[in-house]
Amino acid sequence: MYSLDINFLKDRPGGSGPSKPDGIKRPPIPLGSMTPIYIGAAVAVILPALLGAGLLYVQGQNASIDEDIAKLEGEKAQLEAKLGDIKQKEAQIAAIKTETQALVSVFDQIRPWSAMLQVLRDRIPQRVRIENVKQTPPENGGQDGSTASSAGGIEISGYARSFNDVNDFLLSLQQSPFFKSSTGKIVTAQLIDGPLPRNIPDGVTIEPPKIVKYTIVSQLNDVPASELMRELEQKGTVGLVARIRSLQRTGVFEK
Repeated sequence: MYSLDINFLKDRPGGSGPSKPDGIKRPPIPLGSMTPIYIGAAVAVILPALLGAGLLYVQGQNASIDEDIAKLEGEKAQLEAKLGDIKQKEAQIAAIKTETQALVSVFDQIRPWSAMLQVLRDRIPQRVRIENVKQTPPENGGQDGSTASSAGGIEISGYARSFNDVNDFLLSLQQSPFFKSSTGKIVTAQLIDGPLPRNIPDGVTIEPPKIVKYTIVSQLNDVPASELMRELEQKGTVGLVARIRSLQRTGVFEK
């Protein structure tokens, strides 16, 4: 028998044996076109690092700020405590000043009776006699709150040879700095029989002389005692003057 051996590969054009595919040459990629890739990779690496470093810095700053805040709050608490002590001491000083001023006002309103009696002795006319002197209540009961009202007044009663002598006595008192001139007045003044002389012989009739029985009132002046230093000293009120001068040296009284 005959065999048919057909080699189709030989029949292909261009070669007697199996053909190999031609190698495909691709164009090389230029290095410049890789720059965006490198930049993107660098950014992907550096950016998280920068963010981490920034986060660490911010956390460090926050911790430092927290420490500063805690320190300032501690200083604030100390200052508030010191401020409380200062306010307490200021309140104590204010209370002491109030008590001191109250004491000063007492000294400033004192009118010693020794000085008042000396004023009467210095200003009484020769033909006027004083029988009784007493202190009177303040004007209006002290309800108006004025210094003159709280100081009170004085009532003088006695005898005079005439009404003119009584008037002269009142005018003399009104000129004294210890009395308020606008409040001085004669309350009563009436003629009465005066006392008869002693050792009248028997059988001798003598008509009693006429004299005036009077009563004068006046309010004490509202001038502070610290402004009457010279007058008080002249009237012999040494103790009060010494106390006021001592207070003046301490700065409580204004000179």
